[in-house]
Amino acid sequence: MGLGEGECALRACYSSFVDADGVISVLRAFEREGVRYKVIGAVALNLVGLPRATQDLDIFVTADEKNVECLRRALRSVFDDAAIDGITSADLSGEYPAIQYIPPSGTFHIDILNRLGEAFGFDDIEVEDRLVEGIHVPVATPRMLYRMKKDTVRLQDKADADRLRRRFALEE
Repeated sequence: MGLGEGECALRACYSSFVDADGVISVLRAFEREGVRYKVIGAVALNLVGLPRATQDLDIFVTADEKNVECLRRALRSVFDDAAIDGITSADLSGEYPAIQYIPPSGTFHIDILNRLGEAFGFDDIEVEDRLVEGIHVPVATPRMLYRMKKDTVRLQDKADADRLRRRFALEE
């Protein structure tokens, strides 16, 4: 089956180091269960056309109990793992609002955030809808990814920011 106009081929732009099938299964479950989320990080880079190897899926979510229950239900539909019940609204609303979930397969992990320090919260993340294998995925825009990466201390983030700036002609 061919891709429709504007549809992104996740497997085509992903490095072989990524569990693309796992990521797609999770994204499909998020859509089915109505999870309010936004994709950031290297998966977002891949989806805007800048391939980069990664072993995780980074997402922002709203931390309200209803959305976190949708998140847990989505994850349970993909992974048979009692640890999913440990993902709570309280943790995502707390002082350190990030959870790293590692599925039993261990082939990749999911970083679930509600905010990134004082710099970015869920509502701050500017997204565009990307169609990925028939799934509508809210992906951080290139400009947003650049803003998130340009001032960090991590060398990989600085390299990503430079690639984003050059590819999308972004201003400093």
